[in-house]
Amino acid sequence: MKKIKYFIMSVFLVSLASCNDATDIVQDGELGNDVTFQTVSDLEKYLYGGVYTNLNNSAEIGFTAEFTDECSIGISNGGQAIDLHRFNLNASTGYPSTIWLQQYLLINRANRLLEAAKLVTPVVNEELDIDETPAYNNILAQARTLRAYAYMQLVSYFSTNPADDSALGVMLLDFVPKVDQKFPRVSNGEVYALIESDLAYASANILNQTPAEGYKFVTKTMINAMYARMYLYRKNYTLAKQYAQTVISNSGLTLSPITPYRQMWADLAGGEIIFAASRPNAGSWGNIAGTFYFNTTDVNGGAFLEMGRNLYNLYTPNDVRSVAFVDATKLVNPGYLTDPNYLTNDVLPIDKYPGKGNTPLRNDLKIFRLSEMYFILAECAANEGDLSGVAGYIKNVRDARFTSAQPMPSYANVTAAWADILLERRKELAFEGFRYLDIKRLGTLANQSIDRNITDDVILSLPTTIPNNDHRFTLPIPQDEIAASGSIMEQNPNY
Repeated sequence: MKKIKYFIMSVFLVSLASCNDATDIVQDGELGNDVTFQTVSDLEKYLYGGVYTNLNNSAEIGFTAEFTDECSIGISNGGQAIDLHRFNLNASTGYPSTIWLQQYLLINRANRLLEAAKLVTPVVNEELDIDETPAYNNILAQARTLRAYAYMQLVSYFSTNPADDSALGVMLLDFVPKVDQKFPRVSNGEVYALIESDLAYASANILNQTPAEGYKFVTKTMINAMYARMYLYRKNYTLAKQYAQTVISNSGLTLSPITPYRQMWADLAGGEIIFAASRPNAGSWGNIAGTFYFNTTDVNGGAFLEMGRNLYNLYTPNDVRSVAFVDATKLVNPGYLTDPNYLTNDVLPIDKYPGKGNTPLRNDLKIFRLSEMYFILAECAANEGDLSGVAGYIKNVRDARFTSAQPMPSYANVTAAWADILLERRKELAFEGFRYLDIKRLGTLANQSIDRNITDDVILSLPTTIPNNDHRFTLPIPQDEIAASGSIMEQNPNY
């Protein structure tokens, strides 16, 4: 199967297939879908050049890092991210608009491919032993999986309660709309029905990629991981447990030991990655570490955001994450709390995305990893009141991150177990876009919320947290979407 080389065709193919993005007027010489898409190969080119290229969770990573307790104001900060870091979140804030637009762009591209596929008939020639049907179905399976992922992101961030099927969700589009059409929000249950339909089709029709490149493309394991996360967020613990265990048992992956774990973040090895959005060294891709830096991921690289002090304090020296997530050029001042110059004397450069080649701020976006599956099993055990089960799954992850086996955790009650799950997710999944949703989902169960150090801002007297039931743990529908849709688009409460 042709892979990443087709990414360079994105601009060309999108320009051919996206007339409704601007106008329905047919221009002289315009090539419609019936001309652009004639073969299975054409569909495959658009899948890699027009759909995969729009897979993106960088806005979720940036928003979560800035709004929660993952970041502090950096040594080179000139006002970047200040408002959001101080919990100023409203319908005109940039990140909600970016998340909304990025995910609906992915949905739009997937829908365009699915619509175009109706014009293509796979070649079947028994005499020549040719049957394009599996490849054709595989293309549709990948597109539908990516569409399902986009909808899962939207519901998780924009619904007040993703676990409630009757709660208000987002717009539901399983087709390419006209430019002047307007759509209301629908219930979560309606969105989940489409997600489940997409994943069921994908699971039945996906053809796995080769192991070396497989984690950059939709695979059966990735689909199972998505099922596991979706059902966890819906609090369907029975199915979440089933799919998470299937991933652990059948993926062929293991929790990475220390050296491969560090290589994984530099894109030198796949390690325990189940699925990642590819960001090649060449090309005009976004640079994820540009969320935190102007230049390079070190103490002199122009860090306008650094690792939050309380997060850093959680990592002990023999924890691989203390060196994998913080650059070796760090300046650690044990007396930071009483140092009036803590901003320049206590510098913690984020290094989870160390760059690659001649692009020091660019790395693949890791979307599903094996450690998350262990955390899902831990949550399922906590829901069952199985405290020893929670302890075992948490220990599995800790053993892989330390130079020696770690003690078995012990919990006095289920609240303590939920708190330890939230703690380990905080340490392991930092800067991957989980913390905001984790507090939204688990904060009340764990009696925890945002946990900043007073030195995470240049003004020591500012609030360091918000209540875990605060309305800001649901994103506002972007103001530009409200304005465009008129009265049919309902805003979330308190915005």
